[in-house]
Formats: sequence, C-alpha cells, structure tokens
Amino acid sequence: METRTARPTDLPAVMNVLDGASLAVDAESVRERIDAGTVFVAVTDGRVLGACVLDGERIDAIAVRRRRRGQGVGRRLVECAAASTTDALSAEFDRRTRSFYDALGFDIEPTDEPDRFRGRRDCGGPRR
Repeated sequence: METRTARPTDLPAVMNVLDGASLAVDAESVRERIDAGTVFVAVTDGRVLGACVLDGERIDAIAVRRRRRGQGVGRRLVECAAASTTDALSAEFDRRTRSFYDALGFDIEPTDEPDRFRGRRDCGGPRR
C-alpha cells in the first residue's frame, strides 16, 4: 500500500470513498484541496482504499473502504497528513471514532456538543 498526495485524477475515487462513509464533503471543496496538496490517499494496485482531507492542519474528513477498515489504512493516512504539518494535527469527531484517534496519540477533550470530541496531536514534521 502506498500513501501519497492525491492527484486531480483521484477525485472520483476519493469522493466514492467519502460518500461510502456517509461524510458530507462537497466535490468542489475536495477538488480545491487536492489542488492545494492537502488530500492524501492510500492506494493499492491503482485503487484508492482511503482518503484524508485536510483543512489547514485540521482533518476535515477521513474514510477507508469498508472492507479495508481495521488494516492500518487510516493510521497510514493520518501519518501522511501529520508529516505534512509543521505544528499539530487536529480533528473533531464523534464517540464512535474516539478510539481511533486515541490510538494515534491525539490528546482528546469533549466539545460542547454531546458525544463530540476534539483531538490534537503534535507533529513537528516538515511542511511539504
């Protein structure tokens, strides 16, 4: 499995993965972020297995194809995103994905919304 910055030709596959996870991210926004170099994909044999969309240094959306969940794809995507930041990576998420972010070393705190959390992970990697 390769993790890399998404290319414009990856847009349909990225949207397919995000839509499959029922994430509300519009295609134009994802296209703009691909152009900015802030969308990362995990690819095997030319097939996009997962995608991570950043908004600045915040994870706006991350999704992995259902059959590939639990195989380290999401972890690799977060590591790829973390390597692109100079300070910290952050995310806001619900109770169902808290263990994922906890296992990746995010410091987690509750938000004002019930069952919602905010996480932050120091990175210090080089900016791409």
